[in-house]
Amino acid sequence: MVACHRPDPRNQTDRIAFVPNRANNVSDSQGPAEISSQPGESLKPRSTAEDWRSLYPFASHELRIDGWRYHYLDEGQGEVLLLVHGNPTWSFYWRELVRRWRERYRVIAVDHIGCGLSDKPQVYPYCLAQHADNLAMLVRRLDLRAITLVAHDWGGPIGLGAALADPHRFARFTLLNTAAFRSRRMPLRIRLCRTPLLGPLAVRGLNAFARAALSMAVAHHERMTPPVRAGLLAPYDSWQHRVAIQSFVDDIPIDPSHPSYETLLAIEQGLPSLADRPWQFIWGMRDWCFTPAFLQQFSEFFPQARIDRLDDAGHYVVEDAYERIGPLVEEFVLAHPLPPIRNDQPSVE
Repeated sequence: MVACHRPDPRNQTDRIAFVPNRANNVSDSQGPAEISSQPGESLKPRSTAEDWRSLYPFASHELRIDGWRYHYLDEGQGEVLLLVHGNPTWSFYWRELVRRWRERYRVIAVDHIGCGLSDKPQVYPYCLAQHADNLAMLVRRLDLRAITLVAHDWGGPIGLGAALADPHRFARFTLLNTAAFRSRRMPLRIRLCRTPLLGPLAVRGLNAFARAALSMAVAHHERMTPPVRAGLLAPYDSWQHRVAIQSFVDDIPIDPSHPSYETLLAIEQGLPSLADRPWQFIWGMRDWCFTPAFLQQFSEFFPQARIDRLDDAGHYVVEDAYERIGPLVEEFVLAHPLPPIRNDQPSVE
């Protein structure tokens, strides 16, 4: 795995190019987009037997970071909901909530570098610190304020890393089946994916990690229709395009020698500084990865948090229960109205 070095924030302005409403509008293409591993190459629609694009009728936007396409959705107007996915999903995972919430909020859903419709460089610092920095760059470039973070899986530590970089921009936090603190819990099936040779062969060669999640991460298997399955898998159609899936697996910091351990530790130590904001945890209680034990640990950090337990949902809690999650988040947002917006912060950092 490529060693991860945090970029110097003093150089971030030179590293970013902002390209809104680019012509690669996914709603105008048919079939999954083939994302190249070279910066600047356009999307190349390919035919497919499964019409998943009808489930993803959104305009594409992008930010350029070090020349790489950082793709995101930006739908609706109003208070900002920032949706941050995990592994091995992408912004498609949030599709039903984006469609619902864009009627009353401004909904932004990102694709991490290596994921979804973002570029997938083969040599890149795929690690927690870099993903958090990329998200923080987007937040600053779009000058997002009073954000409600909605994050799942790896999106939890990535989103919280960005929030700790600019805490004045974040107003509320909703986390779903994730972690943002050290833990030695790791299911055997994930440990096997970290095995040299065998892990990459399974994860990148056979797409076993993403394919297995279609059944192992959900409780309501009837929801995994052919278009939904095709949509979740569409960006990860080759060895090269699965580079981030493997990298996320490898980046789980179990012991202090791991390159991302100190980053995760800093996020964990920063959690108390965010305790003055409203917190909500929505948890699929049938998750074998982020089990209820992780929810219990979060509740110790934030004893006043609202907790919504979904007893019949698994790790892909949004797939299992999006029609319940939508109203739960709306209730949470309404219960915690925003304070007056301060205008003394810089618009772009």
